[in-house]
Amino acid sequence: MDSIETSWLLLIGGVALMALEIVAPGVYLLWFGLAALLAGAVDAAFGLGWQASLAAFCLFSIVTVIGGRWLTRTAFDRNDARPVVLNRRASALIGRIAPLHEAIVSGRGTVRIDDTIWRVQGPDAPAGAMVRLVAVEGVGFVVEPAEK
Repeated sequence: MDSIETSWLLLIGGVALMALEIVAPGVYLLWFGLAALLAGAVDAAFGLGWQASLAAFCLFSIVTVIGGRWLTRTAFDRNDARPVVLNRRASALIGRIAPLHEAIVSGRGTVRIDDTIWRVQGPDAPAGAMVRLVAVEGVGFVVEPAEK
């Protein structure tokens, strides 16, 4: 196989891999397709043999997959100070201040937040007292009296 055939094979293969990424998204085919395009371009420019073209494809694959992973990291991966609370409604409410729905007696009571009544644990307090949600425990919260 001569250099021109190898270049075309890599270029066509790169476009095919990128097209497959559209049909069956999995993110990685995009980076391998880009690596094939880069290797095909280098082969076309410098007339490499098939062995050097394969080595270039492998090298570009490693670089593009690692680079792609770096580009597509989530906010959580970037050590964002805010924890991810999607689908964890109770965790999203930590720090909120709300009035007690039912008094806390013997360490247990309830608080109403929006349309939901939550169980709470904390120091005894009368109904209507303002409390701060400080932690999630089981299906309820640990509360403390809120400063006024």
